[in-house]
Amino acid sequence: QVQLVESGGGLVQPGGSLRLSCAASGWMSNINTMGWYRQAPGKERELVATITSGGSTNYADSVKGRFTISRENAKNTVYLQMTSLKLEDTAVYYCTSYIPGITGNYWGKGTPVTVSS
Repeated sequence: QVQLVESGGGLVQPGGSLRLSCAASGWMSNINTMGWYRQAPGKERELVATITSGGSTNYADSVKGRFTISRENAKNTVYLQMTSLKLEDTAVYYCTSYIPGITGNYWGKGTPVTVSS
């Protein structure tokens, strides 16, 4: 069905920036919400940011003011622009797509982000 492929992860210094991309293929609702989650070693997967089909965004408090989520519906692509990166941002970042209250989440396989000097 829906395929989500993340890209853009890598090694970045503290205070640096990185942009993640997630390209979706296959069936895609025009009312879906897309978002990013992350999972650090030994921790549970946590919400980073979401964006609705209408462009409404939601961010975890830990990334608010530093990360920006956006989407290009025509490309079925969602982005996560990360700035002022901290060591605590190190994690595997996963792309997701779902229709709130209707469908479960589709997931990408993740792209690792390592923040280190």
